[in-house]
Amino acid sequence: MEKTIDESKQGQSLVLDKKEGNTRKLFIESYGCAMNFSDSEIVASILSEQGFNTTQHLEDADLVLVNTCSIRDKAEQTVRKRLEKYNAVKKINPKMKVGVLGCMAERLKTKFLEEEKIVDLVVGPDAYKDLPNLLQEVDEGRDAINVILSKEETYGDIAPVRLNSNGVTAFVSITRGCDNMCTFCVVPFTRGRERSRDPQSIIEEVNDLWRKGYKEITLLGQNVDSYLWYGGGLKKDFEKASDIQKATAVNFAQLLELCAKAQPKMRIRFSTSNPQDMTLDVVETMAKFDNICNYIHLPVQSGSDRILKAMNRQHTREDYFELIDNIKRILPDCAISHDMITGFPTETEEDHQDTLSLMEYVKYDFGYMFAYSERPGTLAERKMEDDVPEDVKKRRLTEIVNLQRQHSQHCTEKFLGQTVEILIEKESKKSSEHWSGRNAQSTVAVFPKEHYKVGDFVKVYVEDCTSATLIGKAVGYSDNN
Repeated sequence: MEKTIDESKQGQSLVLDKKEGNTRKLFIESYGCAMNFSDSEIVASILSEQGFNTTQHLEDADLVLVNTCSIRDKAEQTVRKRLEKYNAVKKINPKMKVGVLGCMAERLKTKFLEEEKIVDLVVGPDAYKDLPNLLQEVDEGRDAINVILSKEETYGDIAPVRLNSNGVTAFVSITRGCDNMCTFCVVPFTRGRERSRDPQSIIEEVNDLWRKGYKEITLLGQNVDSYLWYGGGLKKDFEKASDIQKATAVNFAQLLELCAKAQPKMRIRFSTSNPQDMTLDVVETMAKFDNICNYIHLPVQSGSDRILKAMNRQHTREDYFELIDNIKRILPDCAISHDMITGFPTETEEDHQDTLSLMEYVKYDFGYMFAYSERPGTLAERKMEDDVPEDVKKRRLTEIVNLQRQHSQHCTEKFLGQTVEILIEKESKKSSEHWSGRNAQSTVAVFPKEHYKVGDFVKVYVEDCTSATLIGKAVGYSDNN
């Protein structure tokens, strides 16, 4: 039941349609959050213009890129092991070049070139437009690095190439960076300050995806509720904006409405929200439009006020409860998921019990749970001792996971005997005779294929369930087709 985004998607290699005339081959792997996968689509688009088509075969690649995550030590160690694999292949194909992208590249910078002799270039999340210049450096026999964080870059002018796509769902990036300096998190250091993308370019991308047959999008950012477009620039500088800029600014609730109106038959999701920044106008906008999915990922991290303060989370336990109560009042059938860290420095058994009681209050549909992992450069690493024993972390995590499994089972059982709308996304992992898709609450459903196909909205009668999956049979097409 323990699940994190990087574990559910880690190591996904990405492939795009070949561009005629391109002769060089790119192999790219992505680890970590959804933003990394979205960034890889931007990188593939940039390199497609530089003569690269992607390949699924590592051995054939002229250029190998790994888009990295620094959120936990486990994620970084996974990348190190992949570099060992690349090294073995490079001994057979010495002309192959290897690059590291993303948060790990930004965090380690020149150390990567020193520690991993196989690496030829290191590129941070805001420097992907410089890839053509960096590749020229590498082709001329020099190591190349650019990890400069930008105050403006949003890649809003680049049309992402949809990689390894099912042709049904897609990410649309709306913000970059994060201003919330949680003491455990490296994101503000690896992705910089918050800045938002021009809403017009977002709507154009949404419309283009609909024309290409996509049925669902996820508006993406480290903190989508902080979205604020006032003509460009950092969110923290908004107070310096002109009166006209302030009067015409677009916040996240307004952007959500623009997207919903632009394509009324397209499902819209968003991730990730922050409790301190989520306002009720967002929830009210969700209630106003049927095509905005009733699902909110709302990380809480701990149920203890003392630990929340130590984490520099700008919300209390009661603040969180109030927000949850309002969401359930406005959207009674809204699914809610969480991120939870156990074993944060100084966490006591009482703090742990506070987390369990918070979970009992909310009864999340599902969650992403993990033990605290000290990250170099964060305030927690510099100022706090990682003093909770590993066996205690493991036991507490098990208790959290077990409780979440109970709650997830309760949430899926609510759908028994109901007919739900499912968007078919892919073949079931467990059976080639079944389709897999999700309902508006992001709960997975599987059912016999019959005559239906990927991309169809179908009505599924729920006959059975597990803690994570609805099991049923299709009873016809949805009106949304």
